[in-house]
Amino acid sequence: MKPNIGTLNAMVRITCGLTILACSTAELTKYRRNGRHLLYAMMGAMKVAEGITRFCPLTKMITDSVSAQKNHTDETGSSTPDPQINEL
Repeated sequence: MKPNIGTLNAMVRITCGLTILACSTAELTKYRRNGRHLLYAMMGAMKVAEGITRFCPLTKMITDSVSAQKNHTDETGSSTPDPQINEL
């Protein structure tokens, strides 16, 4: 995995992730039957992991999609994805 987020972005993700994780864990100890706090804890842990590894899967998918769209546009020579529109 190649890092796809910057250092500052990683620090912000770690800080926010630890904050979310701490708050949700504190609430999880109070309300054991509520699954929402467990979901928040998992989301916070994911943000911490993204910050530590400096790799975000969502950013990777978006950049791959944009670059594929750009390559398709460069090959066809038009900005429209359907070549039949240009023939009309």
